[in-house]
This record gives sequence, C-alpha cells and structure tokens, in this order.
Amino acid sequence: MSTTSAAASRPSGGTRPRLRSILFPALPLARIRVLRVIIYAFVVLDVLTFSRDVLSHANNAGFYTPLALARLLHLPAVTTPLAYTLLVLILAGCAAAIAGRRPRLSGAVVALAFWLWMLYSNSYGYIAHDHMALMVAVAVLPTVAGAESTGPAGTLPPAASTSTSTSEAAGWALRAIQLAVIATYFFSVVPKLLYSGSLANWGNSAILTWASIRRGSALAHWLVEVTPWVFVPAQWAGLALEALSPVVLFLRGRALYIAVALYLGFHLSTLVLLGIHFLPTAICWAAFLPLERLRWPGRRAQHSR
Repeated sequence: MSTTSAAASRPSGGTRPRLRSILFPALPLARIRVLRVIIYAFVVLDVLTFSRDVLSHANNAGFYTPLALARLLHLPAVTTPLAYTLLVLILAGCAAAIAGRRPRLSGAVVALAFWLWMLYSNSYGYIAHDHMALMVAVAVLPTVAGAESTGPAGTLPPAASTSTSTSEAAGWALRAIQLAVIATYFFSVVPKLLYSGSLANWGNSAILTWASIRRGSALAHWLVEVTPWVFVPAQWAGLALEALSPVVLFLRGRALYIAVALYLGFHLSTLVLLGIHFLPTAICWAAFLPLERLRWPGRRAQHSR
C-alpha cells in the first residue's frame, strides 16, 4: 500500500521540480550584471532615437488614442513637461543602473518611466511591437537581488570572480525576457493568418516583393529584377523561424548559439534589404547567452595580477 502510494505521488512531485527548473533556473548573477548594462545602454539609445516621438506627441493631443493599459490608468495626453520629465528620469535611472548605483531602485525608476514613455509612444496611431521584450526586460531586471556590481562604479567585476554565484531570481528574470523574445516571433504568425486567410496564402503571396519595391534598398531592387523567385522561399523561411521559435527555449550550447545567430541574421537581412532593424528585440537575444563569460580588457589585466 505504501509503495503504491509513493509511486502514485511521484509524477506530481517530479513535475513540480521540473517546472520550477524551467521557469526558475538557478543562473549566474554575473549574467544579470552584464545584461543590465546592455539593456539600459540600449534604452538610452532608444528614447533618444527610435521612440523619441513622445516629445513631438505633446503638440498633438487631438490624435491621442490611448492603449487599453493607458485607458485603465486614466493617462491623459502627454504634455511637454511630462515628456521631458519622463526622459530625464529614464536617462538618469539608466546612468545610475549602468554605474551600479542602487541598481534595483534606479531600475525600478527606469521601468516605471519607460513603460509610461512607451504607452505614450504607442498611443498615437502606431504600435511598436518590437519593444515588447525590451519592456519586459526593464520590468524584471530590478527584481533580482544580489546582482549589484562589486567593482568600481561604472565597471563590471571580473567574470571569473562572479560567475559562480547563482540565483533563481536571476533565472526567472532571464527566462521572462526569453519568453517575451520568443512570443514576439511566435505570435506574429497570428496577424499573417488573420489578414491572409491562411499561412499558405501569406507564404505564397508577393508581399515581400511588394515591400522590396516600395521601400527596398538597391540590393532588394536588384533581387526583384534578377532573382524574383527567391522571395517566396524567403517568406516561408521567415514563417518557419516564427512558428518554430519556441524550440529555442529548449536548446543548449552550440545549438542555441547557432539559433541566436540565425535569428540575428534574419534581422540583419531585413535591415539590409528593407531598412527594418527590430533592434529592441534583437538586443534582448543577449538574455540567451552566457554573458558572465565576458571579460573586459582593462579588467582582465587587473584580475590576472
């Protein structure tokens, strides 16, 4: 009787640790330290370039069509003082977090200000779905305790001295970013299906040819003229990358690195051919990589003494 009971309870007991190891893997805190620098440095670039439109929206209150979350928060149309206040908070918070100054507090400031910034950026007729993973990243990075820099302000500690400390909180934050990255690709299949009626219709259509003619580079125009047959296979390859993206979550080692390189290569090709960069998502692929192995030249020499 007791043997049977133990055997019956084993599957549920085994499922829970497996699920915990998937959602809360114990990963190096050093990976969070490096990723924090990458993410916050990119956020600075983003608000000064790609999503800078928030500043100009202050003069277009009549075009304000708030997103569901903005309506839930009862956010009024953005004003010039509010836009610049958010910008200052984001820049100051990112600078402090990069320098290792109270990274959880400064990260929380960035998370709140950047989310408001993006709500405004997306409430004037255009939704930048390439920012989803970046918004998740700034939201979860401040949740990780113990990832404060042990080196001088503005520097990263030597990888060899920090890569041994692991944390389930670090694993959860990294997994959340990874899931957001994958969701960006996987759920992009849905509008293709809705607008085209079937994936076959989209895959066999001339949408990529049309995009290349309308906004393509000189190389894209050359491909249209010389090798027009390449676009339909390219569309099916893109569909495959999107539909199979969840597989990346289960890859490890060299297979994972090849997959990351494949998706980044996909974005490089769209940039070269169509001028579409998708950088906010591309930068978040760093969450899949063993960043704790990075060693900075200036710090390597000091660590070797």
